[in-house]
Amino acid sequence: MTDTSPKVFIVDDDQDIRSSLSRALRKRGFNVEAFGSAMAFLTIYTPDQPGCLVLDYGMPGMNGLELQAELKRRNYAIPIIFITGHGGVAESVQAIKSGAIDFLEKPFRQDALDERIRSALQTDKKRRERLQMVTQALDDFASLTEREKEIASLMVANPSDASSKMIARRLEISHRTVDHHRARILEKMHIRSVAELVDLSSKAKLFDESATL
Repeated sequence: MTDTSPKVFIVDDDQDIRSSLSRALRKRGFNVEAFGSAMAFLTIYTPDQPGCLVLDYGMPGMNGLELQAELKRRNYAIPIIFITGHGGVAESVQAIKSGAIDFLEKPFRQDALDERIRSALQTDKKRRERLQMVTQALDDFASLTEREKEIASLMVANPSDASSKMIARRLEISHRTVDHHRARILEKMHIRSVAELVDLSSKAKLFDESATL
């Protein structure tokens, strides 16, 4: 079963560094798990585990940048903090361009790493909250009838001019029927206004092409 508390994963082939970092981070209250190779980490990691990755750049076998690329290929969005005694400017630029939080050269201050880890965990938390929101919005949208989806698309397409009467004329139905559908749409989507529907539609991409009035 996946641990729901955020975890700091350390991947470094140097056992002394793994041990010292693990001790220091645990003393500061972090939940830590350490690995001696990229493959050892890949064997156990699942993307539903909240956390971040403190990753050594220069490792034998699969190095840090290669692990970052493999995680990206698998669509695993764990935030990464690189630590290295070997990498240069080119490597750090590549790591950051590929989405790393930071690239720290050894030796580094423990406080600096702590700060990056807290930032990475906050980034991961926000991403997961957004993903949960989008997933819930898509599930709620799927519960709408085809007519409700049609009316919702018209509400989103032109919210400032999407009155029940306008939609009723467009669909050739009564405005009272539209009122009923609008109420059901807001209820099923767990929102209270057209503005919230527009916001959800944008974030969750509910409509590929919005209808126009």
